[in-house]
Amino acid sequence: MRYAMIMAGGSGTRLWPMSRKAMPKQLLPFIDGRSLLQIAGERLEGVVPPERRLVCAAENYRERVMQAVPALQPENWLGEPTGRDTLNAVGFAAAVLAKRDPEAVFAVLTSDHIITPQQEFAKRLSEGFRLVESDPTRFVTFGITPTFPATGYGYVERGEAIAGFDHCFRSKRFVEKPDRARAEQYLAAGTFSWNSGMFVFHAAKCLEAIGWYKPESAAGLGRIADAWHTPARGATVAEVYPTLPRISVDYALMEPASQDARRSIAVVPMQVQWKDVGSWPSWGETLQADADGNRGNTRIQHLQSRGVVVASDDPSHTVSVIGLENVIVVHTKDATLVCRADMAENVKEIAGAVPPELQ
Repeated sequence: MRYAMIMAGGSGTRLWPMSRKAMPKQLLPFIDGRSLLQIAGERLEGVVPPERRLVCAAENYRERVMQAVPALQPENWLGEPTGRDTLNAVGFAAAVLAKRDPEAVFAVLTSDHIITPQQEFAKRLSEGFRLVESDPTRFVTFGITPTFPATGYGYVERGEAIAGFDHCFRSKRFVEKPDRARAEQYLAAGTFSWNSGMFVFHAAKCLEAIGWYKPESAAGLGRIADAWHTPARGATVAEVYPTLPRISVDYALMEPASQDARRSIAVVPMQVQWKDVGSWPSWGETLQADADGNRGNTRIQHLQSRGVVVASDDPSHTVSVIGLENVIVVHTKDATLVCRADMAENVKEIAGAVPPELQ
């Protein structure tokens, strides 16, 4: 049976001061009045029904996630006492689903992205499910067609086509965040995709592979699965999960599996518009620009300004900008950020330095 797990555990510090510990970016209704988590769930329409969708996020966000995703069933909530990176989020879902359904096949999706068009995404996700259903030992990753030589994304190289499937390939190798020269080579080659961070696994086979490559994680996840349908669930998760080694699914699972004859890796390219909404400039790209490249979600007055992004948690608030170029302005009721757009990555440093009540 098909399932999906949405990872929603990010802190979103590069989107401070709107994204806070109490309300991280994936729960903010700042994309046309919807949150990134809501949008991630909507992408599953027609592929995975609501009752088979799971969300993995920090336990202290349980109530807010349930409000954002009212169709989420309590048994499909995977609350992390503390974040232990993506391998354990994936393993958490695999362990719970393998116990529930020995033939469970599940997609791993993120709550950071805007992906359009929906029809293409759904079509390629369905093809990913078909690949794993035809061979449970196969791991599937989705590749995004590069549009520029990005150095902040991982890459996957496509190999030969897989017979019987629409535009699906065996993977040749994974490359983590190359330098500019190599990224330009990958873009020119035409056989590399950005690694989207989205996958499809057979739950039991995924858990088996975690046992090979990261046995300490597998042991803890097994204890959680054994307690999942007992009164000891909460206490077991609280005790075991923080002890799991912190490591990403790419390093701990996908890279070793790509060199292991017991597993095959398939790449499903997606011809989509893919935006990683992880900073204020990328959030600005979700908005329509004016003739001077200015964007915003509130009442704005511009005078001789270009490339300015303005965000506000109060749509009735007016922001006036005079004579500035390539600047970010973010207004909230208790904090305001102004920074050069090319320094937006440094916002996380400010977020960590402000008083605790503003973090």
